[in-house]
Amino acid sequence: MIVVTGATGTLGSLVVHRLLERVPPHKLGVSVRGVESAAALADAGVRVRAGDFTRPETLLHAFEGADQVLVVSAAIRGPGALAANNAAIDAARAVGVERILYTSHQAASRSALFPPHRVHAETEQHLAGTGLPHTALRNGFYASTLAVNIGDAIDTGVIAAPADGPVSWTAHVDLAEAAAVALTQEHAPGSPLDGATPPLTAPELLDLEQVASILSDITGRSIRRVVVDDEEWKAAAVARGLPPMVADFSLGMCLAARAGEYAVSDPTLESLLGRPATPARATLEGIVAAASRPAAGLGD
Repeated sequence: MIVVTGATGTLGSLVVHRLLERVPPHKLGVSVRGVESAAALADAGVRVRAGDFTRPETLLHAFEGADQVLVVSAAIRGPGALAANNAAIDAARAVGVERILYTSHQAASRSALFPPHRVHAETEQHLAGTGLPHTALRNGFYASTLAVNIGDAIDTGVIAAPADGPVSWTAHVDLAEAAAVALTQEHAPGSPLDGATPPLTAPELLDLEQVASILSDITGRSIRRVVVDDEEWKAAAVARGLPPMVADFSLGMCLAARAGEYAVSDPTLESLLGRPATPARATLEGIVAAASRPAAGLGD
């Protein structure tokens, strides 16, 4: 049995759907914090059990009988993230799985400027220390994050943000399919899926200046990129109501991009998919389309 954690989240839910194209439902299990959120999966024949990274004892039941577990990295900011990831890995080992897979990041490094990537690096080290066959999926930066980076540019015509750098924006749907491939393929020693993978990224590198140009083309009007001083940007963000810790978190992304930590492209993802990766333009088109829809309950 394959067990997927975080199966109702953005990435986890897509992984489950891709797996259901490859394996029968009774060979798939999910670990979710609230089983009611996965009722549709249960109705489809998937085993649904409650599991919470912050309550490790629940994971032993959630992972029971699994041959492989995909640990989708904990959606926790701060020091608790590493403990949560490690708890899930330890629970998978305790129930006797044959392989553990973990959703890491292409910029995973103990010296990374963006704190979550340091957590990924330490989690990878813990995973390797289990001595079990494992795969650390070094995912590219989620293209959906562009919605945060561009802010209200579709309304204002300006992307105002600190200095950045090129990023290999990668679609959730592509990374989910790659995870499904990793869970259903043989892993020969030395293969790209044995241990930490090469960067799983789309081939195109874009900074916010280039993003502004694409948005201009999509919307048919000029959208400018304006570089804002780091502290000035943070002060303005906090004044708009963004919690200081969240502002620091967002600023960290720009610092890492500026340092070139995301300026990486690799053919491994497209090789696993057997097709071209989804371009960032497609994600931007979706963001523009969503922004143009009338709010629910308004209009005719």
